[in-house]
Amino acid sequence: MSSSCSKADSNGGEQQEQLVCVTGAGGFIGSWVLKELLLRGYRVRGTARDPADSKNAHLLALEGARERLTLCRADVLDYDSLRAAFRGCHGVLHVASPVSNDPELVPVAVEGTRNVINAAADEGVRRVVFTSSYGAVHMDPNRSPDAVLDETCWSDYEFCKQTDNLYCCAKMMAEITATEQAAARGLPLAVVVPCVTTGPMLQQALNFSSSHVARYLTGAKASYPNAVAAYVDVRDVARAHVLAYERADARGRYLCIGDVLHRAQLVAMLRELFPQYPVTAKCEDDGKPMARPYKFSNQRVRDLGLEFTPLKKSLYEAVVCMQQKGHLPVIHHQQQRSYL
Repeated sequence: MSSSCSKADSNGGEQQEQLVCVTGAGGFIGSWVLKELLLRGYRVRGTARDPADSKNAHLLALEGARERLTLCRADVLDYDSLRAAFRGCHGVLHVASPVSNDPELVPVAVEGTRNVINAAADEGVRRVVFTSSYGAVHMDPNRSPDAVLDETCWSDYEFCKQTDNLYCCAKMMAEITATEQAAARGLPLAVVVPCVTTGPMLQQALNFSSSHVARYLTGAKASYPNAVAAYVDVRDVARAHVLAYERADARGRYLCIGDVLHRAQLVAMLRELFPQYPVTAKCEDDGKPMARPYKFSNQRVRDLGLEFTPLKKSLYEAVVCMQQKGHLPVIHHQQQRSYL
């Protein structure tokens, strides 16, 4: 696949700001990372498989895009297209990652990550920030319930494989590949590890984590599991990426978790915010004791200067956004609340 780039507007002239490339720029997290960079005055090059696709139109409408954004055709499995996309860039924020349970995901994730790190090194990129997932961190059945989840924790690969959590396997292997390859090439690397990501969407299409919330509101989920999950606002994830990029001494993992809740707490929050929706109050009876939210530490990312958005605000704005984009029916006579 050849790499071709097109600028939103050609009247920018010589820009003095650093040029930073964001892979997977049109996705839920990638779009916010790109927006955060533009707001901070960077020149940005975003990669997409098809920059001209209408699903990327929201990027060209961002503040600063006309002057400082270029969209570039690239694929993580096409090494030459990556080199062309990274040419002249000071930094690369590698956000692109499919969310699926395809058995082919592991080798594709590993090869794509190796290509990104090597292409960045070959083009003289100074820093890389890699997006991992807490799927690479928390899936360990042998971890004590009193243990604090932090950057030293890793998921149990065999457990993930046996329980058909192939996405977690892929993120683990991709992160290990990124870390090892960057060390071998002498390339400074920071890794942001987000969890279930909520908040408003910039893109039009419904992404996986937003649909997770939407299914409870529409009544598609008749019950909720006896399980806990970690949540973070997408804007906090984007800021974490940029903070990790801007701090020259930032290295290694940064766990990006705002809250850990039992699903009962999540659906109760949704019922309180949007009582007009048929949100279930029924827990799946699996015969086990109620799962307990685990302890976690987000101190490393806080030390970069990140402050977390309250989950209630994040959920409220996520739902309003899905209403505005037509993914949720607007039920009138609701009691409006503001969590701004």
